[in-house]
Amino acid sequence: MKSLKTTVKAAVAALAIIGGAGLMPAHADEQYFPLQSYRVGPYAAGGTGFFGGFIDYLNLINTRDGGVNGVKLTWDECETQYEVERGVECYERQKSHPNAAAWNPLSVGIAYAMIDRITGDKVPLITVNHGRTDSTDGRVFPYVFPLLLNPYSETSGIVNYLASKEGGLDKLKGKKIVVLYHGSPYGKETIPIYELLAEKYGFTVQQIEVPHPGNEQQSQWLTIRRAKPDYVVLRGWGVMNPVALKTAAKVGFPASKIVGNVWSNSEEDVIPAGEAAVGYTAITTQASGQQYPVLQEIVKTLYDQGKGNLEDKKRIGSVYHNLGIVNGILNVEAIRTAQEKFGKRTLTGDEVRWGFEHLKLDEAKVAALGAKDLFHSINVSWDNHEGDGYVTFQQWDGKKWNVVSDWIAPDWKLLRPIIEKSSEAYAKEKGIKLRTAADAEGIATTN
Repeated sequence: MKSLKTTVKAAVAALAIIGGAGLMPAHADEQYFPLQSYRVGPYAAGGTGFFGGFIDYLNLINTRDGGVNGVKLTWDECETQYEVERGVECYERQKSHPNAAAWNPLSVGIAYAMIDRITGDKVPLITVNHGRTDSTDGRVFPYVFPLLLNPYSETSGIVNYLASKEGGLDKLKGKKIVVLYHGSPYGKETIPIYELLAEKYGFTVQQIEVPHPGNEQQSQWLTIRRAKPDYVVLRGWGVMNPVALKTAAKVGFPASKIVGNVWSNSEEDVIPAGEAAVGYTAITTQASGQQYPVLQEIVKTLYDQGKGNLEDKKRIGSVYHNLGIVNGILNVEAIRTAQEKFGKRTLTGDEVRWGFEHLKLDEAKVAALGAKDLFHSINVSWDNHEGDGYVTFQQWDGKKWNVVSDWIAPDWKLLRPIIEKSSEAYAKEKGIKLRTAADAEGIATTN
């Protein structure tokens, strides 16, 4: 249950946009982030953690560094409650604000609804760890960036992890896997790739939908108990995740045989499930914890001064908070990369797009940013808008997450042709000409 203070805070943020606060003229030395956040509703845990971490990092850059090469980072929030219609309304209100750097809605539905709009406006759309899989192909989707992980590379990473537990990909033959998925565009995104991987490696897959928001799952878990799978992949979101773990325990299915996807991997997913979550494993692109130098700087610079965004300090370093911080790093470093080419000034959306398409953070650079072991690396190019796709796996011991695998890469040799087939079909349907490397170097004079 959200506190009254949090609800009022969200409402004030939304009303500020409605009242025009988000449409105030920007200074020439400011770079603006329109935040379509969600701090109330069934998915508020994800929204408050992620946007809290994102804002904390932007605040750190402003407070510690005076912005990015003297350019101050600004933002405002518009409450979406994770609803597509509200997200589009926020977009229409916020897009008039000058100097927009990038959109970061953290919602598959809202992101899908924005693709044509942001492409016309020439401002990047960042869908970290989610979004439309084929938007990885920058030839077709120049302004969409599913950074770190797309749904298909996530699926490949999960299957590779399960194979490692069995002793190799060949040992998956004859195994039975159930995918329990959220009844939304996000949840359904991976249905075909699980079927493809099942055919390739010889395991059987049964995919079962849980209607939004996921408060009732008794029938689904009774079906799973009858199926007796070797593993269940939990492709959930929000309240669906702790309900899944508790219901699994009720029907006698062990948490140790459940592997969560990237939106089923947070403290808010396991703590409400209590003992039922112990032994549960989930994929992640970034580790949890406060031990990383960038987290310690955020605590020292912001929270110790009463300036942190999270109301509950116990959530500092949680999965969603750390994802928001990593997302902040990616956005800021894309701006810094673009400034190296275009000048240390406020950038247009298309210039920021160029920055994302040249965003290269190897392990040494990640360490220099204070994020060693927080996330692995990223190597974006004009035609690969995701990066490397490295993931790791963490297991819940009842109190904290513990990393239980090395960094695992997806099977790009398998996935890239599938992605290109889908993106090229989309391009044909929409009458889009495939971009070239030379096209990507061109910059629009205005957004």
